[in-house]
Amino acid sequence: MSELGEAISRTISPEGSRIFSLRVLFFENGCFIIITEDAIRIGSISVSISSSNKVNTAKVIPSKFDSIFVNTITEKVASMINGICLISFNSKSQLALNDMKAIMGEVMDIVGGHRQREQKRVWS
Repeated sequence: MSELGEAISRTISPEGSRIFSLRVLFFENGCFIIITEDAIRIGSISVSISSSNKVNTAKVIPSKFDSIFVNTITEKVASMINGICLISFNSKSQLALNDMKAIMGEVMDIVGGHRQREQKRVWS
């Protein structure tokens, strides 16, 4: 069973051009991902839930930039954890491909590491 409120924070600086703050807060039935550029602000909000090999997504606050990217993250994470993924994403401008790759890589690294720790707890 996951510890309520387990949080992980990282700074992402793809090729030194932009700086993003990534925070992931894990719960027993899902996670909340916050991605911000520069100032810590609430941005667009999307939520996905995975159940019965199906993922449903809703936009709570639409993104001015990169809505497909935001939805991709929530859907992939919800599917990986078989639960709810809520994401808040704030950026100053459209993301470049290298920014997306760096952010997605860090998110997958955090979520994948969390899943491995959870599986070890179950099998121990």
